[in-house]
Amino acid sequence: MTPCIDSRFDINLIDSMSNLPAVFAQTLHIRDHCLCLHAQRAARALSRRFDEAFRPFGITSGQFSLLNGLNRPEPPMIGAVAELLVMDRSTVTANLKPLERAGLITVAVDEQDRRGRRVALTDAGRTVLAQATKVWIEEHAALENQIGNGDALRAGLRLAVA
Repeated sequence: MTPCIDSRFDINLIDSMSNLPAVFAQTLHIRDHCLCLHAQRAARALSRRFDEAFRPFGITSGQFSLLNGLNRPEPPMIGAVAELLVMDRSTVTANLKPLERAGLITVAVDEQDRRGRRVALTDAGRTVLAQATKVWIEEHAALENQIGNGDALRAGLRLAVA
């Protein structure tokens, strides 16, 4: 692993301080400054953390998000879930299949629009979600204690999604 360059360094300073080719200096600059890269790395680390926390319930962090997105008074259409999670409908559909096989959800034809599908939590799905939510609350509180108040981070991430 390459040593981390202090993010306060200017790319020209990095370039002049080393014998590295300019292209590699640019790579280091992007590594240290790219918001997309840092968001992706953080998302993967957070997913691993919550995957481990949810392992006793047989679900992943992504499946927890799906189950939570289905926890509504009326079963949502797949498109509404996709919009909430900022995912393609086809990706949501593929990710629902393991939950359906596990008996945590049901997928049914929409009564008003036979082309659409509505997704509902089963009793088993609600139980797993309730158990996993208790762990999420604990794990999330620990994470917030690590990073401090997450409100500014959440606000910035919402802007990126908007």
